[in-house]
Amino acid sequence: MDILWVGVAFICGMLVSRIKLPPLVGYLAAGAALGTYGYEAGAALHEVAHLGVLFLLFTVGLHLRLKNVIRFEVLGTGGIHLLITTGIFIPVSLSLGYDLTSSVIIGIVLGFSSTVLTAKNLERRGELGAFHGRVAIGILILQDMVAIGLLGLTSGTAPSPWSLALFGLPLLRPAIIKVVKLSQEEELKLLFALMLAIGGGTLFDELGLSSELGALVAGMLLSGHEVADELSEKLWGLKEAFLVGFFLEVGLAGLPELQDFYLVLAALAILPIKSLLFFGLMLGFKLRARTSFIATISLTSYSEFTLIAGSVAASAGFIPPGVVVGFALLTAISFALNAPLSIWEDKLWSKLESKLVTLERGVPHPDQQTISLGSANYLIVGMGNAGQAAYDRLKKHEKHVVGLDIDPARIEYNLAEGRRVIYGDMQDIELWENIDLTDISSVILASGTPESKVNATKYLRDNNYLGSIYALTMQQEEHNDLVQAGASAVCLPITQAGEKLAELSLSDDDSRNDIVMETV
Repeated sequence: MDILWVGVAFICGMLVSRIKLPPLVGYLAAGAALGTYGYEAGAALHEVAHLGVLFLLFTVGLHLRLKNVIRFEVLGTGGIHLLITTGIFIPVSLSLGYDLTSSVIIGIVLGFSSTVLTAKNLERRGELGAFHGRVAIGILILQDMVAIGLLGLTSGTAPSPWSLALFGLPLLRPAIIKVVKLSQEEELKLLFALMLAIGGGTLFDELGLSSELGALVAGMLLSGHEVADELSEKLWGLKEAFLVGFFLEVGLAGLPELQDFYLVLAALAILPIKSLLFFGLMLGFKLRARTSFIATISLTSYSEFTLIAGSVAASAGFIPPGVVVGFALLTAISFALNAPLSIWEDKLWSKLESKLVTLERGVPHPDQQTISLGSANYLIVGMGNAGQAAYDRLKKHEKHVVGLDIDPARIEYNLAEGRRVIYGDMQDIELWENIDLTDISSVILASGTPESKVNATKYLRDNNYLGSIYALTMQQEEHNDLVQAGASAVCLPITQAGEKLAELSLSDDDSRNDIVMETV
């Protein structure tokens, strides 16, 4: 029967992708459809779903640095938001007939936002390292810590005394990095990444802690090092496939009872309030309007931890079992509502920018971006391998060049290598509106998602940049979109490499023909 959910998930995912919605919406619909016909999630699907979450959180950890998330604006926004939303949901739950204990637990778990959905959306847009991405993930980590504490209280178990030894895990970082470097074969690196993700989850689980947190911490052990990006790429396809199981399992939960259904309706009505509260708190903690807006969009959902913590509380008798079914429906609907918001967030921001920026506090913002590039004549956006190669080549020709990147870890690495690199989000329209490009003759888009490169090109042209824009791309469709957006020239390495090989082959044929003619 496993082929059934795989096939239905594929069909539904393909159908929704045709109308520009993320495939995960189709997977949720597939789960709901299968549940309607009596299909039940078995052990295999549950294990696939669990591994998908572990792999996702491991890759999140690879891009996560605690010093970038343990910040005043993160802890303040996340903590105050959770207190206020809990205070809203407790009286709502009481009014629907739940007892005080159940209402408190319901109020806490409904204050959570989805780590899986947020991380997936940020990763799809290449924004895990962006300031708003780090703020959103930091808030989610705080929420997850509260969820883990709630799990401990409602499960009747406590972390093992041996869990204190986990504070020594950072000491293993040099050895882990060395093993990755020694693993020359691609399949060995993939196996090692799987071992870290699953091993971290198993270790934490054995010590009475969340396996999800264990996978996240395992990834964080490599955060900031160049091998982190490499392992993330190795896990990408496998993680995407296994996450299908998670979304299917959510959709299979079925329909709630009437009382629980009223709770779902109330929670959906409160979801916009949760979003406005996030936005207002971030502005209050001095963040720019765009950062607050994009981070708020990412956090506009209910959480898979609502399901996890709710299931544990229900099994221990703290809340009615039917509430968990309501949580599943609520989570699925919030995921579906978030999908178009995350797709249209740039267009929404463009329409609302003039009004929302007036709400910013008149103080220095911690997410303020550079507006001066000094004496540079070349700007390289994205300082990965391609960006570094372009930077070094221009410097070799004694050109004035500056790099721009969204990832603090990559910026630190390049600065240590002697390259001048500054922070900037290529999808931030305010960056291109305010930055001084008067002396920049060429902008090189050396990394980023296809969408982000097209958007950056449009923003540059819309703000009257008349210089050359060169972009790195691998696909013909992306090539066409970039040219249409205003790129001067586009590099298609795979195509150009194939053409070069063909030219060499033809030249060899000509040489052989010349030899034959001379022999005759």
